[in-house]
Amino acid sequence: MSIKISGAPCCWGVDDPKNPYLPPWERVLNEASQAGYKGIELGPYGYIPMDIDRVQAELVKNDLTIIAGTIFDDLVSDSNLGNLLQQVDDICSLIKKLPPTPIEEGQKFPTPYLVIIDWGHDERDYNAGHPDRAPRLSAQDWNKMMCHIQALSERASEFGVRAVIHPHAGGYIEFEDEIKQLLEDIPYEIAGLCLDTGHLYYSKMNPVQWLKDNKDRLDYIHFKDIDLGVYDQVMGEHIRFFDACAKGVMCPIGQGIIDYNAIHSLLKEINYHGYITIEQERDPRNADTSLRDVKQSVDYLMSVGY
Repeated sequence: MSIKISGAPCCWGVDDPKNPYLPPWERVLNEASQAGYKGIELGPYGYIPMDIDRVQAELVKNDLTIIAGTIFDDLVSDSNLGNLLQQVDDICSLIKKLPPTPIEEGQKFPTPYLVIIDWGHDERDYNAGHPDRAPRLSAQDWNKMMCHIQALSERASEFGVRAVIHPHAGGYIEFEDEIKQLLEDIPYEIAGLCLDTGHLYYSKMNPVQWLKDNKDRLDYIHFKDIDLGVYDQVMGEHIRFFDACAKGVMCPIGQGIIDYNAIHSLLKEINYHGYITIEQERDPRNADTSLRDVKQSVDYLMSVGY
């Protein structure tokens, strides 16, 4: 098993690039390096600037490479497709010019990836984690979203970037029925799957079972952990997903409910090779504890054999 652990700016509270409390991107890269990472995701579009020289200089300074860029936006609305395609062009043209990340032996597709996530719908955000009550898209709107995802994935492939679709709590690709339909509608040659252990658990799925069942579609993995006490509390509240994160529902890996020993055994069994990115969403006003928490997550994973 050849696995490399990387990071993401969401561990510093970076999810909405318009949030006025975000830490400087240079600080995030510096602290990611201090935590022991060799790779990090680009974060949401608009956070790290689309300036090849500045970004490359900071990456070199901190001995980092970019593992993935992210589309985190409304994938449903026809009116947003032009914006999404422009994001793909900007992100892929940047990440393909940066120094490449080493390919791990057995890795299916080379990094950097383009992680595609649906986001931006209040009616789903307030029902994150609740498959029994969250509204679903009509067949017509679902098919539109699938067409949009295919267009984004094909555009990324023109740059030589592999698209991976990320089911995400609070978006329209979240629950078991939706992920299964996605896998029927989007062929593997078009896009792979990025499964996130925390989002799976948050949305009432077993992370170990889902990683096992989808091993043939799995190109990339996100690791999170969940504080069960906070989770039980927020499941009883009318609350947005990132407000739940601000309350601490995501905790350092090894301190929550997800069984990372079982996941380690499974990844050996399914012969997973490549990159795993640690995430711990939070309020960016609490970013002063990010380095501590990220280091705890890295140290824990190393201690159990990753």
